[in-house]
Order: sequence, then C-alpha cells, then structure tokens
Amino acid sequence: MRSTPLQNRVDPFGRLFADSSRGLFFGNRGGRFHRDDQTLGARRHVSRRWICCVLQFRGRHRRVWGNSYTELFFLDEPTALAAGHRPCFECRRADAKTFAALWAKSKRKAHSPTADEMDGVLQAERWPAEGRAGPRRLIDDLPDGAFITLDGEPGIAFALRGDRLLRWTPAGYADAQPRRRGTSVNVLTPLSTAGVLGAGYQPVWHPSAGLI
Repeated sequence: MRSTPLQNRVDPFGRLFADSSRGLFFGNRGGRFHRDDQTLGARRHVSRRWICCVLQFRGRHRRVWGNSYTELFFLDEPTALAAGHRPCFECRRADAKTFAALWAKSKRKAHSPTADEMDGVLQAERWPAEGRAGPRRLIDDLPDGAFITLDGEPGIAFALRGDRLLRWTPAGYADAQPRRRGTSVNVLTPLSTAGVLGAGYQPVWHPSAGLI
C-alpha cells in the first residue's frame, strides 16, 4: 500500500501537488499522463478536455492512478474552474448544460456551445498553467467565485465572495480580507469561465468558505 499521497490535487493555478486532505470534486485532463509507478513526468494533460466530476456516480469504483485516466481532485468547484476545468456532461449533465447556456449568455450568442467549442476557448485561456500571471482586471468587474492574485503576493490565490477575498489552502479557506474596490488584480480563472460566473452560474463551495 502506498504510504504517501499521490500528486493528484489541483490548486487554483492549475498545478498538481500531493496532499492528504480531501476535496469535493474530482476530474481529469483527457486521459492518462501518470506513469506506471504512480508518479508524473513532464506532462500535465493529455488533451484540451479538462472536466470536473462528482466523487460518486452510479456506483462506479475506480483504482486511482491505475490503468485508466489520471484522476485529479479539487477542494471545490471554484478551484476546479480557476484551474481551467468545466462541469462534466456525463456525471454533471444538468450543471454542464447550465454552464453552457450561461456561456452563451455571457458572450451574447444565440445557442449554447458544444463541449469541444468551450474546451478550445479554455485551452487558450489557461494562463497560469503556462507560467504566466494572468490577465489584469479591475476587481470591481469580477464575479463571485473567480480567483485572483494580488500584487506583491503572486503565489497566493484568493477567491472572491461578496465583499471579501478568501485565501485558498489545500484543506479549505483559511482567512479573509476586505475586497478593496478599484484594485487591479491578476485573474486566475479563465475569462470565459469568469463570464459564466458573472452570468449567474452558482459553483459549489467548500464549507470553509462560509465559516470565515
């Protein structure tokens, strides 16, 4: 039995790390990219289809990092969205259809996009995964559920919720600070996903977000 955690947790920057704490969702990045010894090489995805799934679906059981795809785990849905994932059309069909409809609304399109269409856009918008800081925006223009970094603290991810910024940790949101209006910030969440959040999508938060 493996005594140390796998490098299968995902932070809001899209990075993979090992941690023993548990999250609310799991997902994948298009297939298997772990090695037979359950370690990683240089690859961090197989295709542009990055999805966010429920932990339990129709009684299915999986051996994590076995012969199938590389299972990844997220603290909550805002974390998964920031990392560039979207709701799965199989195990989260209702959420995925809502996400697609609000995607169309945010872009003033008449019809909901397909999964492939959204994945193509998200692939180009996953800024942190390529080591960049992310686009700059006024904090006033960003919706609840989006993740940002602040000047002087590039390695700390904050989620926007109401009038507060919630600091992300692997185990939950640790503390909060005021959301200072008029501040320019770096946006971690892909801008198209931020548009979906702004159009009304309600992500599932970790319980700690309501305790601080």
